[in-house]
This record gives sequence, C-alpha cells and structure tokens, in this order.
Amino acid sequence: MLEKIFENSLWGSRFIVILAVVFGLVGAVILFIVASIDIAVTAKYVYTTYATGAHPEKFHQDIVGGIIGAVDLYLIGVVMLLFAFGLYELFISKIDPATDSEGGSNKILAINSLDQLKDKISKVIVMVLVVGFFQKVGYTQYDGALDMLYFALSITAVAVGLFFLGKVGKK
Repeated sequence: MLEKIFENSLWGSRFIVILAVVFGLVGAVILFIVASIDIAVTAKYVYTTYATGAHPEKFHQDIVGGIIGAVDLYLIGVVMLLFAFGLYELFISKIDPATDSEGGSNKILAINSLDQLKDKISKVIVMVLVVGFFQKVGYTQYDGALDMLYFALSITAVAVGLFFLGKVGKK
C-alpha cells in the first residue's frame, strides 16, 4: 500500500512541469511582443528619416540591424514555444488540437521524445546564432584585404555548418 501511494505521488509529481510550460509560453509571448515593438520602432525610424529628408550615415545598417534583431527575438520565442509544447506533450498529455488538425497531426510541434525535442530546439538555436552572426557582421568595420578574407571564411564556415545540419536532419 505504501508503495502504491509513493508511486502515485511520484507519477503525479510530473505536473510540476506545468510551471516550465506556463512560463515558457509567457516568455515566448514577451519575446514576440518585444520583437514586434522593435519592428514598429524601426518602421517609425524609416518613416521619420524619409519624412525629414535626413539620411544618417548608418541609416541602412540601422534598419537591417533592427529587423535582424527582431528576427532573432522571434526565433528565440519559437524556441520557447517548442520547449513549452514539447515538455507538455512529453510529461503531461498530447495536445489534442494539434492532432485534430486537417492533416491528422502537426509535424512541426509533434514531440515524441526528449531527443526529438532537443533536436528541434537545437536547430532553432543554430538559426538564432546564424542570425546573430549576420547582425554582428553588419556592424563590423573592414580595414583591409585580410579582414575581408576572414569575413569570407566565416561566411563559408556558417554555410558549411548549415549544410551539414540539414544533412543530419534528413537521416
């Protein structure tokens, strides 16, 4: 009898994961809101710049940086969503509306194991890193041919990494 009580308590303790799910969703919503505000601020900057006729020296760089920064936040929000959905499906219950959708199941959010959750999250994190890399590249000053060579090599390394990441995902 004591064993049954302990096992039921142990099994019920999985619901503590609800905290991670709820706060993961809250984090995702916050990231989506902040990214959307960043896009709105960038749009306002573009409008005011063209309306006043002033074109700051780094105008295009600021616009691209603002938009890429927002994309970065959106991607991190997606990581939080995948994390919340995955934990919920693994520890609590399958998400019925996802399986009741038109195709029978939603492949993007279908998580059947911790390894699958890890793989999906890691791929999005790699994309966050790539976007962050390109955002930093936009603000880099190039002083000579050696700097441009390093730039070309870094772009090549990112491309090769993405190529192999795509190959691993298709196994």
